Amino acid sequence: MPGFVIRLLVSALGLWAAAALVPGIQIHGVRTLLVAALLLGLVNAIVRPVLVVLTFPITVLSLGLFLLVINAAMLGLVAALLPGFSVLGFMSAFSGAIIVAVTGWFASWNVGSSGRRQALRAGRHRR
Repeated sequence: MPGFVIRLLVSALGLWAAAALVPGIQIHGVRTLLVAALLLGLVNAIVRPVLVVLTFPITVLSLGLFLLVINAAMLGLVAALLPGFSVLGFMSAFSGAIIVAVTGWFASWNVGSSGRRQALRAGRHRR
């Protein structure tokens, strides 16, 4: 449970950073921010895998870069479903998706699935 809450807060932090840095993204209120983070997690868990499978040939041909377009589409879908959260145009969604992805990547690199901070050290391996 702590891992879920931390991941939700990290996703909310990524959305907040995207709204602060990208002119076309607006989030009205902390409640909307938290609901958007939760909804983005659900959309990424349910809709995104289907799109990834359906667009696999394009993803392979683009060497994986098309996944950024899928992430932008998921951000746009959440904005379409949630009042108080708006994304104006594809480039805003694309830029916002990159910021949210980098924030999530950084958090997953530093926080384990249990919600505890984990340090990854080069050169140390478990036996």
